[in-house]
Amino acid sequence: MDEQKSKIFTLKVTVNQEKNVASMLETAIIHKNTDIFSILAPEPLKGYIFIEAEDVGAVEEAIQGIHNIRGILEGEVDLDEIEHFLEAKPTVTGIEKGDIVEIIGGAFKGEKAKVVRVDESKEELTVELLNAAVPIPITVKGDYVRMIEKR
Repeated sequence: MDEQKSKIFTLKVTVNQEKNVASMLETAIIHKNTDIFSILAPEPLKGYIFIEAEDVGAVEEAIQGIHNIRGILEGEVDLDEIEHFLEAKPTVTGIEKGDIVEIIGGAFKGEKAKVVRVDESKEELTVELLNAAVPIPITVKGDYVRMIEKR
């Protein structure tokens, strides 16, 4: 792939359908054998997908017949503009000891807890359930919690 030929285009898609559209696009690209090099559906950006392709014609060919695509935005996107979406950030970033979180996955789903320790290297939190009679420390993955209140 010659970087000079590669361009990044933006698709406007139905909100909360980004992953589905990206999956359908991947299948279409394989079957149609189009000149699409990559697809990016960043989690925090709702309603948009980025496609790296040789030209807009390849994108138009790839999206034909795929539901939930609202259109291609005019112009190209510089890699610098979307580079921050490509960097993996620890799931525990911004969570500190003393914060109140809600557990959103696993056996304690729906429970509120106080953070007692943050392990960024393992992306884990040690929390104590707020409604427990006896505070027992529980270790959970960072993506199993949602921030409710800063200390």
